[in-house]
Amino acid sequence: MEITIRDGGPDDVPAMLGMLDSSVEWLVSQGRTGQWGTKPLSESPRTVESVVRYMEEGAAFIAEVDGVPAGTLTLTGAPGGYLAHLPPPGEPERYIHWLASDRRFKGLGVGGALLAHAAEETRRAGVALLRVDCYAGDDRKLVAYYEANGFTPTHAFTVQDAWPGQLLERRV
Repeated sequence: MEITIRDGGPDDVPAMLGMLDSSVEWLVSQGRTGQWGTKPLSESPRTVESVVRYMEEGAAFIAEVDGVPAGTLTLTGAPGGYLAHLPPPGEPERYIHWLASDRRFKGLGVGGALLAHAAEETRRAGVALLRVDCYAGDDRKLVAYYEANGFTPTHAFTVQDAWPGQLLERRV
């Protein structure tokens, strides 16, 4: 098994949305509906617009396992507008959006490879700060996942008084 990472583009949007849908299906099967709900994200015009917008604002990456798209993330220069109330970092940053993997590839290190690639891209750009936010509800497994990949929690937040989130950062 070989994981390779390539640049993503507009033609990859359907595959990216498929990976998000696979993640939702897996979360629902685990009884973990607080993060992304119960419906396929590809059916949400707002999500589709967000995926395309972040790709246009930054760079999308596709991880492939033996040539098959298996994971994705997008890297931009700033967080989404829902974090506008948090203090800015005071320095240039790269920000991770929409990290997801096709759950058929769970446990193969696809997400970790994408996060390592994002760190390297950030470093290559001469930027020292890589940040991400995630769902912090339920058992905080997602926060622990990012911590295991070198990120440190910085600010907890809530979106619309209902969605508990955690901002994390990593020095690169």
